[in-house]
Amino acid sequence: MKKIEAIIRTSKFEDVKTALADLGIDFFSYWDASGVGNEKMRRQHGYRGTVDTQFIRRIFLSIVLRDINVKKTIDCIEKAAFTGETGDGMIFCYNIEESVRISNGSRGDASTAGPGDMKLIE
Repeated sequence: MKKIEAIIRTSKFEDVKTALADLGIDFFSYWDASGVGNEKMRRQHGYRGTVDTQFIRRIFLSIVLRDINVKKTIDCIEKAAFTGETGDGMIFCYNIEESVRISNGSRGDASTAGPGDMKLIE
């Protein structure tokens, strides 16, 4: 099993969520994130005033899934989150040693199985 973490632009969240649902990923955790990167600070002027692009709002995604689904999921996030501009985000992948579904005690791959899981394995 693997854990995918992605930091994406808030403006791309709906695109990523829809793309993941189309792929069969029907559950993931997410939360607002902020940080400082290496981007050059620029000021953008728009109808909402001046914005420092160094501090573009981000969403942090966390998904645990079977190894067989990792490449498709990473490719999906990368494509849906892409704008072509500096600051599009990052994707990280980690090994998961164990997982337990608290509601029924299932462990390992069985604990991550969901209704959409079979769609990815076809």
